[in-house]
Amino acid sequence: MSLVAPGPATALQGLTILEYSHGVAAAYCGRLLAMYGARVVLVEPPDGSRLRRVPPASGDGNPAESGALFLTLAAGKESITLDFDSKEGRALLLDLCARADGIVTDSREALAAAGLHWDNLHERFPQLSLVSVSPFGESGPYSGFADGPGVTYALGGYTFITGDPAREPLGGPEHIPGYMTGVNAYVGLLSAVLARGRSGRGQLVEVGTLEVLASAHQWTMTRYAYSGHIQRRNGNRYDALHPVTYYPCKDGTVAISPSTPDQLERMLLLIGREDLLTDPRFATNFARIQNADAFDEEVAPWFCERTRDEVTEACQELRVPCAPALEVDDLLAHEQLLARGFWRPVSHPVAGDYHLPGPPFRLATGDAQAGPAPLLGQHNKAIFAELAARDPRSVSSSPGTGGV
Repeated sequence: MSLVAPGPATALQGLTILEYSHGVAAAYCGRLLAMYGARVVLVEPPDGSRLRRVPPASGDGNPAESGALFLTLAAGKESITLDFDSKEGRALLLDLCARADGIVTDSREALAAAGLHWDNLHERFPQLSLVSVSPFGESGPYSGFADGPGVTYALGGYTFITGDPAREPLGGPEHIPGYMTGVNAYVGLLSAVLARGRSGRGQLVEVGTLEVLASAHQWTMTRYAYSGHIQRRNGNRYDALHPVTYYPCKDGTVAISPSTPDQLERMLLLIGREDLLTDPRFATNFARIQNADAFDEEVAPWFCERTRDEVTEACQELRVPCAPALEVDDLLAHEQLLARGFWRPVSHPVAGDYHLPGPPFRLATGDAQAGPAPLLGQHNKAIFAELAARDPRSVSSSPGTGGV
């Protein structure tokens, strides 16, 4: 009954995961699991996950079935609808838990309201692991705080170090913290499954977005611990090296990163400004940082006279790190991603034909799967019939490895 056609064995084949999600983090965790072969059953309320209604959506389709975010995050999953307020819905959910290896959710309180507290789940279904995703974790003074776009960015210390130094802190792309949290939830679940192979028991895995963001501050935190230096906003510049920055071209912008003395020398030879190597204002890295504006005034005209591709090709030929700052349409047509087969074609009964992002990592044993997102409740009949065809008593008492 899976949306993905049978094929070669995949890394997570045989793993069955229930997902109850309304946000990006838990949904992306489920997306990664499905991509690498796990069977992911998306448990939705009767009116569907909130992600289904996040715009934009296909103009001529049902918005609940053609939202771009849902089409991406729910790819390769199966969908059933359950009413947790009903006795029948709760009973079906328990039957699913008996056959699953794990649950991924960003709404643990909703499961608890339906009687699925972790302690009860763990006692009744010892094979099961529960991954609980939340903005701030489930303990501490912020555990009950509301989250929203920019909130975890700000608390995580990222807005303070992002943007122009002469202006206010700047937020980042809206969903990046969610995707980062989803990756950590994916690793947490697989760690719990691996540990179950030794203990025979699943476990509770907590993933807080604030802690995910704080954990990525290792460089800024280590530097502060050793020198007392507080990272500041640097705009498009890197505070430890110059010119590691961005320069405008005829048709856009390039990022350039000559990070060693020989790379800087080759860059200046390329643009015909090797004289700057002996200019006292720029003779050392520290001097270039102190005189960054003056340095940029000297070299920027060479970039402005050329296209992004001309600059990139000339720099890379001399092994000077450089790349164009791509827009979304550029990214979709980029030759490196196309050569790697990154964008995967998918056909959906409502949304039509489109492309999905491919795998973030590749395994030698088999390619990642790319199936369409499910329609709301598309698998109700098949999965409920499958549950009815089995004797729950023979499954729920065994630790097993799942498999609805």
